Order: sequence, then C-alpha cells, then structure tokens
Amino acid sequence: MKFAKIAQKLALWAGSPKTFMSALILIFLWGLSGPIFHFNDTWQLVINTSTTIITFLMVFLIQNTQNRDTDILHLKVDELLRVTKEAQQAMLGLEALDLKQLEALRRHYRAMGENQVFDLDGLNPTHNPKPHLDQC
Repeated sequence: MKFAKIAQKLALWAGSPKTFMSALILIFLWGLSGPIFHFNDTWQLVINTSTTIITFLMVFLIQNTQNRDTDILHLKVDELLRVTKEAQQAMLGLEALDLKQLEALRRHYRAMGENQVFDLDGLNPTHNPKPHLDQC
C-alpha cells in the first residue's frame, strides 16, 4: 500500500513540467561540461549510467501507475455496466476470456456497428451502407 502511494506521487512528480525542465537543464549543463572534461569516456559514462538507471526505475514506476489506472477504469466501466439495464452483464467477466474469444467478441461488436453512421450535426445515428472513403 505504501509503495502504491509513493509510486503515484513519484509519477506525478516525474511527469511535471518542472521535472522535465530540470532534466533538460541537466543535460544542457552536462553537454556544456564536455570541453572541460575533454569529452572523455568518464564524461560520457556519467550520462549513460545516469540515464540507464533512471530509465530502469521509471519503467517499473510507469507500469505500476498504468496498472493502477487500468484497474480503476475497469472498476468504473464494470459499475456502469452493472447499473445499465440494457448492458450485457457477461461483459463484467471479460478478463477470464482468452485472446481468441476476445477477438471473436470484438468482431461481433464491430459487425453490430458496421452500418451505423453518425450525423455529426445532431449526433443522431442513421442507418447507411458503408461510406466510400475516397469521397469527402
């Protein structure tokens, strides 16, 4: 639980404009320091090692945050499905389906909406044959 809170705060911090600008400034300063260190191997190793470590840690941080956000979205959609009378309650258990079953379900829903076109002025669905994509 503590990790989730720390990861969320770090993700917010890492994604902030101030952090981005700080990173740009550090890279700029590192680049300016090249002539002082004669662009030697140690000078290059500093930036390579630093960016590798930061990238390695950020992968786990981003994955944790993404997993949390995905779980939250799933719960919200599940609640919407639960309270919508016309919704198919079977949709609440999609996580248990394998890839082939999900693909078949996707094709089924794509076929259901294939002939639906929206009137963008009134946002009213109208039944039309497939539009020709070469016409504007």
